[in-house]
Amino acid sequence: MRTIDSEWIHETTPLYGEFEGERCGSDVSIIFTRLDTPGRGPALHQHPYSETFLIRKGVVRFTLGKRRVDAVAGEIVVATPETPHQFVSLSDEVEMIDIHASGRFITEWL
Repeated sequence: MRTIDSEWIHETTPLYGEFEGERCGSDVSIIFTRLDTPGRGPALHQHPYSETFLIRKGVVRFTLGKRRVDAVAGEIVVATPETPHQFVSLSDEVEMIDIHASGRFITEWL
C-alpha cells in the first residue's frame, strides 16, 4: 500500500513532521525530529508502548526514568512502555527518527 501524501517530505527541506500509521493500516507511527538549537526538546512524558529513537545527526541527552544517556549519530535509544522520558539537544543540529510502536500517538505529559 502506498502512503498518504504527507507534508513532512519535500526535496528542498530536511525530513520533519509526523506520520500516524493507523491511517494506512500500520501499527507504527513516526516522528521526524529536527532540532536546531541546543537545549531544545519535549517535556517529560510517557507512552503505553515503546518508542525507539534513531539518531541521524548530532548529540542528544535522553532521560529514561532515572537514567541519563547521551547518544550520538548512528546510535539507537529505546524508551520502554510506561517509562517517563524526554530528550534535549546538546548540539546545534539534531535529526532523529522516533518510532512509536502504535498506529496512533498516545502521550501522557508528566
